Amino acid sequence: MDKQGKKGFRSGFVAVIGRPNAGKSTLLNTLLGQKVLIISDKPQATRNRIRCILTEERGQVIFFDTPGIHKPKHRLGEYMVAAAKSALQGVDMAVCVVDVSVPFGTGDEYVFQIVKESGIPCILALNKIDLITKEELMVKIATLSKLADFREVIPISALHSNNTAKLMDLIFEALQPGPMFFPDDVVIDQPEKFVVAELIREKLMNLTREEVPHAVAVVVENMEEKKTLIKIEAVILVERDSQKGIVIGKDGCILKEVGKLAREEIETLLDSKVFLQLWVKVKKDWRNQNTQLRDLGYNLKDLNE
Repeated sequence: MDKQGKKGFRSGFVAVIGRPNAGKSTLLNTLLGQKVLIISDKPQATRNRIRCILTEERGQVIFFDTPGIHKPKHRLGEYMVAAAKSALQGVDMAVCVVDVSVPFGTGDEYVFQIVKESGIPCILALNKIDLITKEELMVKIATLSKLADFREVIPISALHSNNTAKLMDLIFEALQPGPMFFPDDVVIDQPEKFVVAELIREKLMNLTREEVPHAVAVVVENMEEKKTLIKIEAVILVERDSQKGIVIGKDGCILKEVGKLAREEIETLLDSKVFLQLWVKVKKDWRNQNTQLRDLGYNLKDLNE
């Protein structure tokens, strides 16, 4: 009997939501057992609503990784928040991730309000417990668990895999018996070009400073498989000439390091030697241009709902 026909096989759709830098992508990478989502210590690394698929003998969970919910400052930010909110439509449950190492603020209250208004069952995952004392954690649990009708409240450390297995147990317990929606070897519903572009952007976010990480977009224009390697051509978009200079770096040092780090990780992803070429172009104010956002693959229909 295959997994889909196995008695007791459960499946469902789960939205993972929270503020920027709460650790949503780190959590999903940990649950999936491999890195499929980019991570950065800078907020708003995730820009798209991405489906990640976890398949086990007991069932299949389709997670929606969502952009952090924040106060938008440009059209891209508006899209990101709309994408996060719309991820709650049609899912079976949500996991709300809160960073307990920082004070609970109005942004977290707004996320809780969105969860309450959605009416869907929600598990509250209190993340980064490794950064606070047990006494502080107990206070957080007592305080935050009263702010909404959560199905469960669980303290975790996504980075150190603390209590993440228990979180998966709680998720499967909450899901109903159902079919397998994706083949069991699929872990993300995005094409290779998207994943490659995200890996390049991750390196840029981690190597640049100030406003530059958020003003960067990456477009993979060509992926061509040769006899002994894969040739990849990608363009890095920035909004101003000054940002272009920062991305390139003195004597090209930043761009070279981005290329080196990205190529190494892409080779692991594709299990092949990679020749990576990077260019930097200026697209004025691209984050506020609907045409540019659509060209970059952002589905703006969420903004119109």
